Amino acid sequence: MHDLLDAARAGDQQAFAALVEPWRGELHAHCYRMLGSDADAEDAVQETLLRAWNGLRGYDDRGSIRPWLYKIATNRCLTMIQQRGRRELETLKPLPESRLAWTSTLTPEAELLTRESVELAFVASLQHLSALQRAVLLLRDVLAFSAREVAELLETTVAAVNSALQRARVVVRDVPSQQRTLRALGASAERELVERYMAAWEARDVDAIVAMLAADAKYSMPPLPDWYVGHEAIRGFLLDGPLRSEWRFLPARANGQLAFGTYLRDGDRYVPAGLDVIVLRGAEIAEVVSYLEADFPAFGLPAELAR
Repeated sequence: MHDLLDAARAGDQQAFAALVEPWRGELHAHCYRMLGSDADAEDAVQETLLRAWNGLRGYDDRGSIRPWLYKIATNRCLTMIQQRGRRELETLKPLPESRLAWTSTLTPEAELLTRESVELAFVASLQHLSALQRAVLLLRDVLAFSAREVAELLETTVAAVNSALQRARVVVRDVPSQQRTLRALGASAERELVERYMAAWEARDVDAIVAMLAADAKYSMPPLPDWYVGHEAIRGFLLDGPLRSEWRFLPARANGQLAFGTYLRDGDRYVPAGLDVIVLRGAEIAEVVSYLEADFPAFGLPAELAR
C-alpha cells in the first residue's frame, strides 16, 4: 500500500487506480444509501475519486486510505443533499445487482447487513432522516466506524454523533429485511413464488395475482404519483389497465431483493414496460414498486423479447 501511495503521489495514475479500486464498490453503495439514486451515487463516487487524486499530496496517513475516501464521499453526498433537498420514495432509483459485488473481504454476517442496507425499504427510510442523521447511521451501524472515527470524518463531536445516531435508529428500527425474509422462505419456496407470479401475469389471471398479495398490499409506479392499496383497489387497477394487454416477465434482482423485468406486447415483439421490485412479508407480497423508467440492460435484462 505504501509503494502504491508513493507512486500515486508522484503522479502514477495506474497506481492510484490500484489504490482506490478495492473500495469503489462499497463507496458506490454508501453513496447510493445516502442519495437514493444509482446515477447520483456514480456521480458522487467519480467526484470523490477526482478530489482524492487532486488532494493526494496532502494525505499523510500511512494506514488504510478507506476512511479518507469515506470522508470525501460522505461530505460530497451531504453537499448534494443540501443542494437538492430531501428525496422521497417516489423518486428513488433501483440499484442493479452488479453494484453489490464487493471487492473487499466481508464476513457472512457483515455481507448480510450490507445487502440489507441497500434494500428499497431501508433506503427509503433513510431519505426521511436529516443529512447528518443519515450519514451517522450509515457510518456507525452499516460500516462499523467508531463514534470517535465518525466524529473525525464529519468534523463534529462524539456527543453530536451519538445524539444523531439515537434519533436515526428510531426511524429505521422497524424496517423489514427482505434478505432475512428470503432466507426464511428458502430457495425452493422463492422459486415457486417467482414462477407463480410470472405465470399469473402472463395468463392475465387477476385472481391468482391478487391471491399472492397481503391484504394491505401496495402498488406504485414511479415516477407516476398514482398508488393503490388493498386487494380491491389493486384488482380494479389491474383489470382497468395492465391486464388488458399481453405480458412477458423475466426474474431479476434489484436492491438485493426479488424483481421482475416486465415486457408489454407491441406487435410481434415485447418491449420493456417497468422493473417490478417485490417487497415480501413472509410468503405474501406486501408491496410492488414498478419503476417505469428502469434501464433494463443494467439489470441483466434484454432490451426486448421476440413474440
